[in-house]
Formats: sequence, structure tokens, C-alpha cells
Amino acid sequence: MSTSPSGAIRRLWPDASGELGDDEIVASLKSAEPVLRVNFVASVDGAVTHNGRSGGLSDEADKRHFELLRRVCDVVLVGAGTVRDEGYGAMRVSEESARWRVANGLPEHPVFAIVTASLNLDPVSEIFTEAPVRPIVFTTLRGVARASAFEANADVVAAGAELVHGPTIVAALRKRGLNSILCEGGPHLFGSLLGDGAVDELFLTVSPTLEVGDAARITAGVLPASVPLTLASVLASGSTLLLRYRHP
Repeated sequence: MSTSPSGAIRRLWPDASGELGDDEIVASLKSAEPVLRVNFVASVDGAVTHNGRSGGLSDEADKRHFELLRRVCDVVLVGAGTVRDEGYGAMRVSEESARWRVANGLPEHPVFAIVTASLNLDPVSEIFTEAPVRPIVFTTLRGVARASAFEANADVVAAGAELVHGPTIVAALRKRGLNSILCEGGPHLFGSLLGDGAVDELFLTVSPTLEVGDAARITAGVLPASVPLTLASVLASGSTLLLRYRHP
């Protein structure tokens, strides 16, 4: 039976529903095909942070949906700047998600994959030393020169010469059987993956606030052309919208 935890979510489009349980949301997120998804939260005026962190924009519904996206993925992919800014620790899902994953033939926790051109990370951080699954770090040929410091706790993979190359990351993950990729930012990594044509879906939570200021947008960098998206679904929790777009 589906559960109805705090952060009640209902579907507005393409067909309206009452309150959705976790099972119903997860059923819509499971994919038999390889997929790269990006998940962000932003204010109505496009800011991706409140007081410097995206968590400041997140409510219970966004946190719940965030967890369910992790529940069904093979690997969580994050840029090193976001790892530092958001205070990431070792990659673990909730106990409920871990039970679901095992029951559905997945490891208890997804792999944590971090992207950093310089490999400017602490090799004895809890991200690595307390990880339930050995993390992967994607870096450049320049960064890989520091790889020996990480060999006890992580796999370091060169994915570009001067810049990390999105399709190389995706190919390396899928070679390991990690076909469902969830990218949690930041804007530069998202922009790079868009430029490389690697993104299949965008999940965007619109927080019902106006932030003003000079906060970043969900993308950064330069694209040769606009990227068209197709709206796939609209969920809501109070005044918060949870949008799902597909890249055709």
C-alpha cells in the first residue's frame, strides 16, 4: 500500500489526482532505459539559493521528492563546488529507500560520483571514508596527478584533458552498469552536460518565494543554442510546484 508521509504531493497535470503516496511517485520515476536526470530547486524569480544554499529553498515536499529520485537511481552525480557549498556527507538514502532498493534488486545506496577539474577535495573527508559504496571522482588529466591520495577510498577517473567531458562521464558510468544517473548540480555541471547533449530529464521544484539579489540560476556557462524542453508532468504541494521536463 502507498504511504502518505509529510510533504503531501498531488498531481495537477497531465491528469489531476488526489494525494500521491511514495509508491505512486516511485512508479512514475522508474525507468527501464538509461537516463540522465538533473534535479534542482529554484525560487519563482530563478534563484537557486537562499542565504547561499539551495536547502534554504527546499520544503518538505521537495525533500521528499529529492529522496524518491535518489531511491530509484544507480548513481548521484554532483559537482565538487556543490558538494562543498551544500555540505554533502557520505551518500546514503533513508532506511525506507534502502529497503525498497534491496527489494527491487538494487544496492542499498547509490554510488556517489563527484566531478572536479582540479581534484581539490579532502581524501579523508567522511564523503570517502564513511561511504557505504566506493565513490567515483571524475577529474582531468591535470587533476588525476593527485589520484594516489584517494586510492584507498575512491576510484579516480580522468574524463578530459583540461575540462571534464560530460559524455565521457556518462559512458564511464554506464560501462560500470550505472545507467540511471541523477545529477544534483551545480549550475556549471548542468550547463556542461546540456552543452554536451547528455541530459534526458530536468526535475525543477519551484519554491513560492522571490529572492531578488544576485543568486545564480540553475545553469551556468555558454550554450551554442537554446535547449528545448517538453513538459512531462506537474506536481504540487501547497504553493510549491514540482515540474518534470524531458529533453526531446
